[in-house]
Amino acid sequence: MKIELHEIPIRKVVEGFIDDPKCGCRGYGGRLNIRPVYQREFVYNEKQRDAVIRTVKRNFPLNVMYWVRSDDGTFEMLDGQQRTISICQYVAGGFSLGYKSFRTLTDTEREQILNYQLMIYLCEGTDQEKLDWFEVINTAGAKLTNQEARNAIYACTWLTDAKKYFSKPKCPAQVQYGKYLKGEANRQHFLETALKWIADRHGLRAVESYMDLQKQNRTPDAAELWNYFQAVFAWVQETFPTYRDGMKGLPWGILYNKHSAKTWNADELEEKVSRLLEDDEVTNKRGIYEYLLTGEEKHLSLRKFSKGMKQAAYERQKGICADCKRHFEFEEMEGDHVVPWSKGGKTELKNCQMLCKACNRRKSNK
Repeated sequence: MKIELHEIPIRKVVEGFIDDPKCGCRGYGGRLNIRPVYQREFVYNEKQRDAVIRTVKRNFPLNVMYWVRSDDGTFEMLDGQQRTISICQYVAGGFSLGYKSFRTLTDTEREQILNYQLMIYLCEGTDQEKLDWFEVINTAGAKLTNQEARNAIYACTWLTDAKKYFSKPKCPAQVQYGKYLKGEANRQHFLETALKWIADRHGLRAVESYMDLQKQNRTPDAAELWNYFQAVFAWVQETFPTYRDGMKGLPWGILYNKHSAKTWNADELEEKVSRLLEDDEVTNKRGIYEYLLTGEEKHLSLRKFSKGMKQAAYERQKGICADCKRHFEFEEMEGDHVVPWSKGGKTELKNCQMLCKACNRRKSNK
């Protein structure tokens, strides 16, 4: 891979700057693609962004950046997107620093910024060499999320379209379903979630398998992924029409894949949700939805007997297992509900009996 170091003033880099969902993010008179498909979204927070501008204003050196030269004479940003966009946004009037925007600076101050020399390596090589180099130079920087790394490997037209739905601030996934999702769109968390779910839907073990299929098949757009994602939440909203905070971040796509074929009565489910939310025996309220769909009590983390209650029950039984009637040491026994929780039993001393571990497991498996 051929690499040459150049000094390029900020005035040339910010020339023709545009950041538009349809046209992309470009600068350097339209010749620089600042956000190629394999790059992450802009993720700098205000403090990081401001630090870049202060560095430039003080004429301190920024770390080197890397551009890749294409055959047609244009360039792609390989490393330095966050710093470049910070600079371009400031010069374009996108934000102020210390209550001063670029336009309110003196002529001397503006010229100092525009004349600042960015140290940029211009690289030439194959696509694989570019991706290999991208991985190397990002190792020392802010760690990529797993999905950002996948995006570098499986860059294609399909991925560009998928990011339109899942990877931008105020993207459709965030606007329509953000209250159900954890993470950040621009760090690719929403895209990763959608891909995990649809990979499971297709019986694939890994996100990479689904992404590789789209790249190999040259799938032109992400319509399948977006339509599936919408179908998931149409089912969620029909099945559990009352939204609660505990619904955020649940594996709705996996639940949809397993349980959407069954007919559910939303009114009955709502009544059960309300009852379980009021039940102090249920310590994991977020697990209510998975419990109602699967019937597995493990999702509820039901309240357990305290050591004191178990000790009292052990003394009351004189160490005799209530089932097999054999004597055991306290450590060899476990607390059990005489009347099961599912039948209204409470986690209190009068409803506690001690069973040996073998008998308790045998009862749990019934």
